[in-house]
Amino acid sequence: MQDSDLPALAAQVLWAAFALAVVFGAIAQRTHFCTMGAVADIVNMGDWTRMRMWALAIGVAMIGFNAMVFLGWVEAGKTIYAPSRLVWLSYVIGGLLFGFGMVLASGCGSKTLVRIGGGSLKALVVFCVLGISAYMAMRGLFGVWRVGTVDAVALALPVGQDLPSLAAHVFGGSRRTLALALGLVIGGALVAWVLVKPEGRSAEVLVAGVGIGAVIVGVWWVSGRMGHLAEHPQTLEEAFLATNSGRMESLTFVAPMAYTLDWLMLFSDKSKVLTVAIVSTVGVVVGAALVALITRSFRWEGFGGTEDTANHLVGAVLMGAGGVTAMGCTVGQGLSGVSTLALGSFLALAGIIGGAVLGLRWQVWRLERQI
Repeated sequence: MQDSDLPALAAQVLWAAFALAVVFGAIAQRTHFCTMGAVADIVNMGDWTRMRMWALAIGVAMIGFNAMVFLGWVEAGKTIYAPSRLVWLSYVIGGLLFGFGMVLASGCGSKTLVRIGGGSLKALVVFCVLGISAYMAMRGLFGVWRVGTVDAVALALPVGQDLPSLAAHVFGGSRRTLALALGLVIGGALVAWVLVKPEGRSAEVLVAGVGIGAVIVGVWWVSGRMGHLAEHPQTLEEAFLATNSGRMESLTFVAPMAYTLDWLMLFSDKSKVLTVAIVSTVGVVVGAALVALITRSFRWEGFGGTEDTANHLVGAVLMGAGGVTAMGCTVGQGLSGVSTLALGSFLALAGIIGGAVLGLRWQVWRLERQI
């Protein structure tokens, strides 16, 4: 590939990622897809319907990603989710912080973007504070604390932390074949668990689960296949175009908010270019706004008072710092990361759910004290 061909290919990658993010935002707005809401429905009402949406999305994403691994199109080791160094404490602590924070802020990163598209000014404030907090956790004060504490606690694995690589190392066999087998078994089990109940076969659950899971797979393909260069013409090294990490990426919504704010504030700096993360962030808002306007559900929303404002601000800070520490959010780790079958993603996901349960219990305790 010639240098002159790179801008056109990068533009194709960005437009494809943007289009898929628009689909994500539209589906999430139309079906009320929300991880925090799914956990809250279980804790408060014993309703598992929205959790089945999320589980179906995970299953579809797992099967799709690992099918591509089998075909040789992508590799878990070329993502940020499967290094050989397992920072298990960061995943757990970061997940707990993020989960608790998303309860205070009325939703996770993706839900914040969807709510902005629906007219929520509260969510717009959360977006700004979350982005600043995430930037601080990557390169600022929170980042220094993170590197010096939880990130220092780690396990050194002999291979990448994705289950197919670990299984191939322990038992032998083809990593690609094991990826397909594990993806089908684990992902298929999740799909079966969803479909075994009547509510899991409802149109809303199927649209949300299959649609969003397919979007995650689609962005993996765009970044890892369409945007992949075996040898960059300038560096002569392997490269993935238009990514912040320099690796293949799918959807995630914590660090991308920081990148989006950075791009907006330093727009005149020619080194600040659009990436998959930035256009995906914008795409979700656009998709949600289109559906909200078409269905006439767009409503301006503001804070209900001082306590409501404080809860959202604290929640945004916790999500920004926690999401970076856990290396992802409910979508970044709970869908994109888990689809790679990385151990750290399962730990982060457990932490996020645990943090959300704690946050919901804390809210109930606060209400009971006020009675």
